[in-house]
Amino acid sequence: MQQPAIAFSRVKLEFGASAIYADLSFEVAVGEFVCLLGPSGCGKSSALRLIGNLLGYQDGSVRIEGLAPERAWDKLAYVFQSPRLLPWKNALDNAAFGLEMRRPDIDAAARRARASAELARVGLAADTHKMPGMLSGGERQRVAIARALALDPDIILMDEPFSALDHNTRTRLRQQIVDLWRETGKTILFVTHDIDEALFLADRIIVLSAKPATVREVVTVTAARPRDPERDPELKRQRANLIEIFQAIEQQEEEDVA
Repeated sequence: MQQPAIAFSRVKLEFGASAIYADLSFEVAVGEFVCLLGPSGCGKSSALRLIGNLLGYQDGSVRIEGLAPERAWDKLAYVFQSPRLLPWKNALDNAAFGLEMRRPDIDAAARRARASAELARVGLAADTHKMPGMLSGGERQRVAIARALALDPDIILMDEPFSALDHNTRTRLRQQIVDLWRETGKTILFVTHDIDEALFLADRIIVLSAKPATVREVVTVTAARPRDPERDPELKRQRANLIEIFQAIEQQEEEDVA
């Protein structure tokens, strides 16, 4: 049986006196597209930081393809909410920058060739010369995606990468990331607070409770792609269920405060 790409087992995480996770356990299979969904402040982004060895945890275990986070950094790539492009580099050099940092043994021409191929994959073949200030918000985020793909990671961690974009751009990029995932076979763990986004993207949706977070529910999404949560009856049912779950979480938070 193939080991999971990502495995959290009874993870406990605290920041000072604040408990973020009490007993968090979940798995992501190799090649799976999973969305982490939950209320604001529940620790969704913290999960990505634990995977990337950017945070320590107090108990339990986190494993990436069976390895501890400090040994698995080269299997990962990130796409953040902000594209984090270097303003003095053009799109091509920004897309190659991750490789430059991680794989200095690869010569500059080879890095740029790989970055150019990934920019073409995300639809920016004609824009490699443009500086970040010349690109739209959606184009800058596509450069960030190309930068991640150029690393050829096993796992891509995405932290609300479309939340700052307008509705039409978000819709286009959601479909594009699904197409890229199907084409490349990468494992994707995608953090979002948007129910419709999770229903559009994911094989499975892991819903986290409020802090201290545990897995409240796991929703398997089997609807054929491309998906339309506004029209598909099963997606509408799952959306209604997720809304009820969120309302229950909010009610529990209010009762805990009271």
